[in-house]
Order: sequence, then C-alpha cells, then structure tokens
Amino acid sequence: MKMKFSLLVFLFIFQVALADLRVGFYNSNCPRAESIILGVVQRHFRTDKSITAALLRMHFHDCFVRGCDASILLDSTSGKQSEKESGPNLTVRGFELIDEAKKALEEACPSTVSCADIITLATRDVVFLAGGLNYAVPTGRRDGLVSNMDEVNLPGPTLTVPQALQSFTSKGLNVNDMTTLLGGHTVGVAHCSFFQDRLSNFQGTGAPDSSMDPTLVAKLKRICGINANDPTAFLDQNTSFAFDNEYYNQIRLRRGVLQIDQELTSDTSTAGIVSGFASNPGGFQRSFANAMIKMGSIQVLVGNAGEIRQNCRVVNQGKPQQPTNPGAPQKPITPGKPKKPTTPVNPKKPTTPSKPKKPITPKKPKKPISPTKPKKPKTKNQASKHK
Repeated sequence: MKMKFSLLVFLFIFQVALADLRVGFYNSNCPRAESIILGVVQRHFRTDKSITAALLRMHFHDCFVRGCDASILLDSTSGKQSEKESGPNLTVRGFELIDEAKKALEEACPSTVSCADIITLATRDVVFLAGGLNYAVPTGRRDGLVSNMDEVNLPGPTLTVPQALQSFTSKGLNVNDMTTLLGGHTVGVAHCSFFQDRLSNFQGTGAPDSSMDPTLVAKLKRICGINANDPTAFLDQNTSFAFDNEYYNQIRLRRGVLQIDQELTSDTSTAGIVSGFASNPGGFQRSFANAMIKMGSIQVLVGNAGEIRQNCRVVNQGKPQQPTNPGAPQKPITPGKPKKPTTPVNPKKPTTPSKPKKPITPKKPKKPISPTKPKKPKTKNQASKHK
C-alpha cells in the first residue's frame, strides 16, 4: 500500500513537471538555442560517430540520479566528490561537447539555456544524425545545485529483467519504456569486464552462458583475451553506429553481449515487445522518441528551482543570475563606501582659526576627486561575469 501511494505521488509530480516543460521554451528569449546546439553536435558527429552512444549514456545516467538536472556535469569540489567520481560514471564521456555548446549559448543568450536542456537536446540531435527520429523535445529544465557520488545507484548489466524493471518503475517508467530504452544499445560498446563471465564461467558453471551464440562467444574471447586494458566490444555486432532496430534482431539471434540484453528475449514480460520492435523499425523509432521524452522529464527542476548555470561544471557563485535581472548591476552600488571620504567634511575643524595649519590637510578632499574607486566595483562585476 505504501509503495502504491509513493508511486501515485511520483506520477503526480511527473505530470506536473511535464506540464511545466514545453516545446519551444526558448523561442522568445533565445530563438537560436536549438540550432546552436545542433551545430555543435554536427561538428562532433562528423569526426566521432561513437558520440551517439556517449550522449545517450550521459543522459540516462543523469536522469536516473536526482532527475534530469545536469548534476552529472558538476566537477568534484575539495569538500565533496561529485557523481563523475562514481564507478559507473568513470567511463561517461562527451563533457567537452556540452561545454562547447554552453559557451556558444552564453555568448548568444547569457544565463538563459540550462545545461540540463543542453544534454536533452544534444542527445535528441545525435540520435537523429545516427538515423533516428528528429522528435520535438519539451524544454524548460533548470540545473541542480547538488552532485553526490554516494547517490549514484544505476541498474547494472547483470540484472535480471524483474530486477531492472524495479529500477525503471521507481522512476515512473514501465516495461515498454525499459525495453525501448535498452534499444539504445543498438549503438555503443561495453567493456569486457561487464560480460567476461558469460564467455567462460557463467554464474560459476565453468562454461560460457548457454544463451549466447557460440560463434559470438568465440569472437568476444578473441577481443577480450587476457588484455589488462579492458577492451570493448560493440553491443550491436551488425550495424554498430546506426540508430536502428537491429539490436532487437541481434538479441533474437542470441547475440546479445550483455546479460540484461539477452534476457529480454526470454522473459515473458519483454519477449513480445522485442519481437514487435524487431519486425517494425518505425514502431521502435516512435516508441524510442516517446520513451526519451518521458525519461527526460524525471524529477526535473522548473520555475524558480535550481538555477541556470553559466558553466556546466560548477554551480554559480552567489545567487543564480537571471538573464534580464536588473538587480545584478546594483552590486556596484555598494560603493556607498566611497561616500565616507565626503565625511572629511570634518574640515569644520580647519575653520577653527586657532589652528591654521590643519586647513592645509584639506588635500583629503582629493579622495572624492579619485572617481577611480567608484569605477573599481564596475570592473569587478564585469570580471566576475566573464568567468
């Protein structure tokens, strides 16, 4: 009963968050936002097709920890290790692409586009470039202020379908969403350490996993060997860089590299979905777009929550700055301190004719003459703004 209640609460929060996101959120305050991000993604994709899998993984790892708030982008501080330092995230990459997009957006529309939205839009764009659908993405997310290594708890590759499904349902996703999102394995690779046991000593049997095609076992053994550098193998052995439905055909042929991938074909709750996607490429693409939109709305920060980071790797200094906040320039007003020099209106003492030598010190009024002090607060503010 308690679990049912918590799930209802989650679904309510999810619906409210989704209502606060909208397609074209930046149309008025940064109309070129999506085209700027697409341009950066295109440049990276031209030289590195594997960036598709990298961004899909980054987006998934971000949304499953504290929601889609770009907490995965924050660097560690002297006092706290961020999500980047956790084991599952040590091989997450693509941060430079996000940095590049953020820099371009800050030049075009300062403090306007969130890092969380950059991840979401860049992932949509790279999936499209690899052959997927160019689906519309609701935006309006804001960036989180916390990133804690200890909070990273992601579903692993050796889980059974029921175990993995429990992780997905806790985020408001259902069995169809899970089977669809795992279809992202149609691009990308896995390190040998994640499936090595399936090749020789599966679950302590002293033999390979009987559910894996023996030809694939032999091929993966050659790739992995005894190399200490933990090499990688493609998750889709056929069309490794194309975003298509071939992953489902491969696992039906017992060519799933990861245990969770292969188990999708044998579990009664997912086997039918796998067969449907294997025979209907368009159906898979539409389902994937819908599942990505749903995943991208997990526990999002909207409205006044969080902030719009100026640098995706660190939280803003002081209060988050808003694009059209007229209050920001008011900080230089704290040079009310220069008014203290005007209190050398103590030259009333010089007016006491009994001490004529003190009027010679009215050179103190030269302090008000040095308008350089009021100017310093301005340059300080400008310098901090460009960091």
